[in-house]
Amino acid sequence: MTPDDLFDEIATDLAPRGATAGEMFGKRALKAHGKAFACLKGDQLAFRLGDGTSAHTEALALPGAELFDPSGNHRPFKDWVAIPVAHAHTWPQHAETALNGLND
Repeated sequence: MTPDDLFDEIATDLAPRGATAGEMFGKRALKAHGKAFACLKGDQLAFRLGDGTSAHTEALALPGAELFDPSGNHRPFKDWVAIPVAHAHTWPQHAETALNGLND
């Protein structure tokens, strides 16, 4: 399954909770309540998990995970973690956490 297929699957699963597919910085994104909470860049899916949260710390500890730098100009978003497709099995869980975080 490709990263795009996995993204579509997550979007479908979260649609009943108000998540919609859209764009952020010209990349595919998941949004709810007008705010992005996940963004697909190549073979990484980035999640807005909130700097300092346990979810952020755990995601960043995954091999290959890094702070999300959508521009590629060394200006990462501190609240976002980009997780490589090698850990795609964790993507649905992180998407749920990021969506839940929009309400905090």
